[in-house]
Amino acid sequence: MSQFDYDLFVIGAGSGGVRAARIAGGHGAKVAIAEEYRVGGTCVIRGCVPKKLFVYASHFADELEDAAGFGWTVEGARFDWATLRDNVQKEVSRLQGLYGQTLGNAGVTVYNARARFIDPHTLDVGGERVTARKILVATGAVPVTPDFPGAELGFTSNEAFHLEQLPKRILVYGGGYIATEFAGIFHGLGVEVTQAFRASTILRGWDEELRARLQEIYAQKGIHMRGGASIARLDKAEGENGDIIRATMTDGEVIETDAVMYAIGRKPNVEGLGLEAAGVKTAENGAIVVSADSQTSCAHIYAVGDVTDRIQLTPVAIKEGHAFSDTVFGGKHWKADHRLVPSAVFSQPPLASVGLDEDTARNEGHEIRVFRSDFRPMKFTLSGRQERTLCKLVVDANTDRVLGAHMLGPDAPEIIQAIAIAVKLGATKAQFDQTVAVHPTAAEEFVLMR
Repeated sequence: MSQFDYDLFVIGAGSGGVRAARIAGGHGAKVAIAEEYRVGGTCVIRGCVPKKLFVYASHFADELEDAAGFGWTVEGARFDWATLRDNVQKEVSRLQGLYGQTLGNAGVTVYNARARFIDPHTLDVGGERVTARKILVATGAVPVTPDFPGAELGFTSNEAFHLEQLPKRILVYGGGYIATEFAGIFHGLGVEVTQAFRASTILRGWDEELRARLQEIYAQKGIHMRGGASIARLDKAEGENGDIIRATMTDGEVIETDAVMYAIGRKPNVEGLGLEAAGVKTAENGAIVVSADSQTSCAHIYAVGDVTDRIQLTPVAIKEGHAFSDTVFGGKHWKADHRLVPSAVFSQPPLASVGLDEDTARNEGHEIRVFRSDFRPMKFTLSGRQERTLCKLVVDANTDRVLGAHMLGPDAPEIIQAIAIAVKLGATKAQFDQTVAVHPTAAEEFVLMR
């Protein structure tokens, strides 16, 4: 009989933790998982899924406007925030139930409680002591909140999905992908949006040309872009139709708004885990330090997903969790590959990328050739929309290997997902050129660039 209650105890039932628990259970391990809020984690409950549904909803404003050029007359169209909000939460609840079923079918015991280390093998789970031979931390990340005066007047993306009313005006504070996505969402839903960010350009780390183009498109859409701007304080004030918020920026500018949303980054969710009691080392930002096999400084404790701050993407956490369970419980040793991971920003239009951008490729010592295609999508020729799509390939001049592919425009994430396979396999520009185009599509530009 085992001296432990479980072979594996997983802390956090997000995408990475659930995958690890399910796979370990499939390998015959006795598994339990603890989740203090709702099974499903950031992606299902307060991230990818509800956000993408909000993105779909916000697209209809442009679609209805574009319909006129195709002969459609749409009268009386109006948007109801409560319907969207509540329908999205119904879908979230449905998915949460499916995640619970997945764990149940794998024989995983679920604790609806917070877990905390007492010692390297013992956890306090909602007041109950539980022991495990192996422990996996998969608690994800949480939004960073500012500490300037009046910060309590704002909210984060966690709360954005549950607003009682849609504000008439909103200040979105941040220049990363969450801020940029929500700026597009709120704008599409009819809110007057200001996006303020500390850098000169949004989306630091993405291809310079594409992010500058997206910022320009946002400004043309009517989103007020405030680069080089930081909030110094927030104050509640009385407006013509009730309370408003006055945001005083560090340069003295005052922005009057009805709501402020913070999206200034995310930090590993390690507070209150008791990692010190287990001898688990963390980095300066709180991230759990792990090996390529997701092993921490304590040999039988592992960590996957955003809490390790390697690549904060749901599919990466899933790969890490799967690799952990196969390796530790299934006798199949493999590691999650963090190279050439495709990613997307569901902005409007969306931006997607895989591999190296121009600056990174040069900094890594590559001599490169850059191919571009800049065009107006066919759909917009009748709708009258002036928005343009930009596609890029970054190619190693010596080997002809495609180092990176980048796109800003409709369907960019769907297209880059397929392109990522070719880039991952080391395809050359010549092989892209040899591929027959599917015409007429935007995707064909990637095999027609000269």
